[in-house]
This record gives sequence, structure tokens and C-alpha cells, in this order.
Amino acid sequence: MATVDQTDMFEVERPRLVGIATRVLGDHAEAQDVVQQAWLRLHGTESEIDSLPAWLTTVTTRLCLDRLRSRTPVPVDDVEPVEVVNDPADDVALADTVGLALNVVLDRLSPRERVAFVLHDSFGFQFPTIAAVLDTTPTTARKLASRARAKVTQPHPEDRLADWEVVDAFMAAARNGDFDRLLRLLAPDAAVSADEAAVLAGTPLRIEGRNEVATFFNGSAQSALPVFVGDRPGTAWFHLGAAKVVFDFTVRDGLVRAITFRASPDVLSRVVRRDGGRPRG
Repeated sequence: MATVDQTDMFEVERPRLVGIATRVLGDHAEAQDVVQQAWLRLHGTESEIDSLPAWLTTVTTRLCLDRLRSRTPVPVDDVEPVEVVNDPADDVALADTVGLALNVVLDRLSPRERVAFVLHDSFGFQFPTIAAVLDTTPTTARKLASRARAKVTQPHPEDRLADWEVVDAFMAAARNGDFDRLLRLLAPDAAVSADEAAVLAGTPLRIEGRNEVATFFNGSAQSALPVFVGDRPGTAWFHLGAAKVVFDFTVRDGLVRAITFRASPDVLSRVVRRDGGRPRG
């Protein structure tokens, strides 16, 4: 049963635990739920705890591992990891600098690879600690992190972001007011333009520069829905079930190079709702 002192210590640790769980799971709300589960575990335990921060880290991470495994249909964890040549095992915080593709590639790692990589490269945990969390050896924990790092830093073509993933990530960042992520998704010379019909509908005629475009979209586009504009993934503002303004994206090399607001009837007639990278049925 958690004592008063443990309750106070848990509240001190909570932001750190949420940070770890958010990076491992890629979902802040789910991370908060996991940390709350860790609190319930603490509240229900009768065992003596030598180090509460370490205990909470282990429990939170193992709960995250359970969540990741529930998402993974194939038991890829049983494959023995192979050491990667030139393992930069001490390059702490690499996960904070690899860019937008990290979240997509993390989703394609095995659960143990993901946990080992995030704990070591994002938070600087040593491999003996990671091994205890994963119930394995430090050598295996090092190999898991190394293999994950290789996948993140040198992704295969199938691991690169598809255009529709870039578009949807951009719009999610816009809706959530994630200015930093908007900047990471935009090319330095990104620009917004509009056709005459869109200008008449109230869109700006021209916005130039990464910061200016990010500022315009930051916290906006709450009602935009994913569409195809011909064969290109984009989004559109709908009213009474009909597309009124299309956000036509130009994406190259994983970055948004241009967004054109279009509202001409011939363009709107070709708009098709989509579900991810597929037309919506």
C-alpha cells in the first residue's frame, strides 16, 4: 500500500514517467493512462521498495511494453538480435534528433527494440537497467538498441514516410498547435498560394517561408478532412458534406514544399475522401 511519502514522490516522478511513456508509445493520452496504472500498482503493492524512482520506471516501461505487444500481431520479439557493425552505443539522445520519420519507424520496430532504443537513446538509461526492464541480459539489450538505431538512422525505402503520411502529420500538428513539428515538416522555402476562387472564399493569396507558413497553420484547420486531389493526398474543408476549399500539397523528400488552396469547381469535382493512403469506400 502506497504511503503518504510514496504518494508525494510519485507526483514528483509523474512528469518524468509520462515523458518516458509518451516517447515509447507515441501517444500522450495513452502514456498518462499507463502512468496511472503504475500508480495503481504502487497503491496495491505490499512489497518493500528500495528505490521508488527505479521501481516506477520499471513498472511504467513494462506496462508500455505490454501495450506495444498488444499492437504487434507477429511475435517478432523471439528473434535473437544481431549486433550491428559500428554500434554507436554511447550516442545518447539520438532519438531527439532523427526527425519526423522517427515516429513512423518506431512503429515498425519490435516492442523490445523500441523500448531499448527509447530508454537508451532518448533518456540515457544504461544497458543493465534496460536489461532488467526487459528481463534479458545487458548484451542483448545493447543489441536490441543497436538494431533499432540502425533501422531509424538508415531506414529501408518502405520505412520512409509516404506523401499521405506527411500530409496527415502536418494537419495533425496544425490542429494540435504543435509549432515545432510543423517547422520540421516544412521545407525552408515552403509557400502557400491560392487560386482565384479560394481567395474569394477567404484564403490568403500568398504566404512565403517556413516560419510564416507554420504560424498560419498553427492551431488551425480543425475541420479539414483527408482527401485525394486527383492522385495526390491532400485535405479539404467541407460544408454540408461538400468540399469547399482543397489544401493541395506538394511533398518531396518527406517535406511539405507547397500548399495551394483551390476552390475552382473543376478541382472540387475531383476531390475524393480518403482513409489514410486509400480512397474511402
